[in-house]
Amino acid sequence: MEKDIYILAVESSCDETAAAVVKNGREVLSNVIYSQIALHTEYGGVVPEIASRKHIEKINQVIGQALTDADKELSQMSAIAVTYGPGLVGALLVGVSAAKAISFASGIPLVGVHHIEGHISANYIENKELEPPFICLVVSGGHSHLVVVKDYGEYEIIGRTRDDAAGEAFDKVARAIGLGYPGGPKIDKISKEGNPEAISFPRAKVGDAEYDFSFSGLKSAVLNYLNSCQMKGEQIHTADVAASFQKAVIDVLVDHSMDAVRKYGYKKFAIAGGVASNSGLRSAFEKACKAENIAFYHPSPVYCTDNAAMIGTAAFYEYQKGVRHGFDLNAVPNLKLGERVPG
Repeated sequence: MEKDIYILAVESSCDETAAAVVKNGREVLSNVIYSQIALHTEYGGVVPEIASRKHIEKINQVIGQALTDADKELSQMSAIAVTYGPGLVGALLVGVSAAKAISFASGIPLVGVHHIEGHISANYIENKELEPPFICLVVSGGHSHLVVVKDYGEYEIIGRTRDDAAGEAFDKVARAIGLGYPGGPKIDKISKEGNPEAISFPRAKVGDAEYDFSFSGLKSAVLNYLNSCQMKGEQIHTADVAASFQKAVIDVLVDHSMDAVRKYGYKKFAIAGGVASNSGLRSAFEKACKAENIAFYHPSPVYCTDNAAMIGTAAFYEYQKGVRHGFDLNAVPNLKLGERVPG
């Protein structure tokens, strides 16, 4: 590589205001995240209007800190990258507007990035040897996708959720058993104290699409179990409920993923997204991949949840392909993976 490529990346798709500086796609020089979890906890979930207002308050501060932490000047950046979808439209607009303003004022090229592509690309940061093709499971609060990563920026979705995303199911069940928000980490923690075989919850299969997911029935089964216990006056063992629910989710995710790996014949498998930081899920995939003699990749927890480093990594490969966006770039809240807004 003749010249180092530095990318200033911005991420604001939900409730994290984040900025990062990434060198040559895989070296993170800074990764600043302002989390709003404490702010939204009292409401039991993310309130879009509050998230947007807090992004406006913090975006300039976070971007400035990312440049400072990286010990770089804005003038040294090769591109300004930003998540433009999918996500909460108001939250996305804050990041997109900030990135466009910086690009306009500095003359530095603008590169829009798909949020899910960012999550997949998070695997490249610490796994320097990982290159496409491989299969990746993206599991987060809003998404459950099983994806064939054919090349950088080239994807085929072979499985997706028909209803609730895995992370969404975690949040709803956590609320039902009194753990509160955010549900994923709290269920993961308390599950360690419970018996995952205590309660038999269903594992859904979608008949016409072997790799698709459905967690709505599982969520309903947990709620019915809790209601039944309350009506009968039976004691509810929260840790057992959490552990049994978590195992049901993990079993489905692992089974579908390993079926896909076997069918497609790839020897590399990765996970991404907020739920990918779940210790039970990681452990189950490590065991399953070892049994199949498949290399297993996963980002560190800080790169599983929403962050800008992953956006900078994804943008690097887009930038190398010549992707540039104009100042008409807009937030696209329902942007599909692989869908492109013309540069």
